[in-house]
Amino acid sequence: MIKVTTIKIKPVLGFLLLLAMLTACKHKRKLKQTDDAVLNPVEVDTTQGRCRLDYKNSKALTKYIKENEFSFTWISAKANVESNIDGKEESFDIKLKIRKDSAILISIQYLLGLQVAKVLITKDSVMLVDYIHKNYFRGDFNYINDILNADLDYDVLQAVLFGNSAEFHDDEQRLKPVTDRHNCHYLLSTERKRRLRKIKQGDADLKKALQTLTLNPDNYKIIKNEFIDPATNRTFVANYRNFTQKDSVYAPYLVDIDIQAEKKAKVKIEYVRIEKNTPQKLDLNIPAKYDPIQIQKKQQ
Repeated sequence: MIKVTTIKIKPVLGFLLLLAMLTACKHKRKLKQTDDAVLNPVEVDTTQGRCRLDYKNSKALTKYIKENEFSFTWISAKANVESNIDGKEESFDIKLKIRKDSAILISIQYLLGLQVAKVLITKDSVMLVDYIHKNYFRGDFNYINDILNADLDYDVLQAVLFGNSAEFHDDEQRLKPVTDRHNCHYLLSTERKRRLRKIKQGDADLKKALQTLTLNPDNYKIIKNEFIDPATNRTFVANYRNFTQKDSVYAPYLVDIDIQAEKKAKVKIEYVRIEKNTPQKLDLNIPAKYDPIQIQKKQQ
């Protein structure tokens, strides 16, 4: 008989799921410019304390975002991670292997080199092997979203990791551009395609944007990515800093994620190495003697 391990969400699995959770808020935080987000200074009118930014409409901002996103076919990266989930602090290293729009393999180890877990994420599945407790999880996004009351998907995780935008409606009626001359940023608020059907009720119009991008006006890189949901009172904010040119890769080497929801979490990802466009092996084997993890759904 196969033994089934029934648990609450374990720290490693919980971290990975929280990382890509689309949570929502009713109160936006005040935007604050990071010191190293802007590589070139923007001209400031010192008499008024305002940046001299030209107005850009939604069509122009969308074009610039897509032209300046971190593009790749393959990724191999290593990062140091610090997380605080509901007051529990963890520090570990991760190795990432990604084939764009296909699969993400995450290897997790503690700082002394102890292998903790591996996670293989595809468009429609999540598989985790826990080497410490000798068990595994295999499921799909629908199962995970039911457990977390979230809107987890592959596109969001891939985008959040490297400061790109998740898929959104790019027709002008659903886009709201803002020229923020006080903080020297452009903002673009938009609806995520996947969430639109869930949030609309009857013929009522969607009144709140589901994704807000804050852009560096010098290079149109995303320096802040905020996901919102008008049905809940939660927030997911990712800030990107330390944009660095290394080995032909221009990307944010520091990612700060703040989640305010039923589970509060802060995650700091500091990349040590990012290499792109070298094919990687993406597979995950489950040892025969490992037991399945069955995650308990929270009682309503």
